[in-house]
Amino acid sequence: MAPVLAPVAAAELVMLEKPGCPWCARFNAEIAPAWPNTSEGKRAPLRRVDITQAWPDDLAGIQKEVFTPTFVLIDDGKEIGRLRGYVGDEFFWYLIGELVAKLPEESL
Repeated sequence: MAPVLAPVAAAELVMLEKPGCPWCARFNAEIAPAWPNTSEGKRAPLRRVDITQAWPDDLAGIQKEVFTPTFVLIDDGKEIGRLRGYVGDEFFWYLIGELVAKLPEESL
């Protein structure tokens, strides 16, 4: 009997970051530890991409960014929306909630 595998999440929240980014560090302290335990984090796991490194092949269709942090919500390889910058947890949760609400139902 084959093992039952958990479904692979089609959606992900890609965090574009770079070394020395103070707003990235603030996000890492205020949001990142809780993200996997939230409903948003369960629908769109966090993936980090260092913009000073080679751009990942699987993100070829996603526009690169120079401003960090930038959060790009991707579903099935397509950009749903992006949030540029991080100014604190209250604004982040509100804005990211609006983005996650745009995910198609099959990404639940």
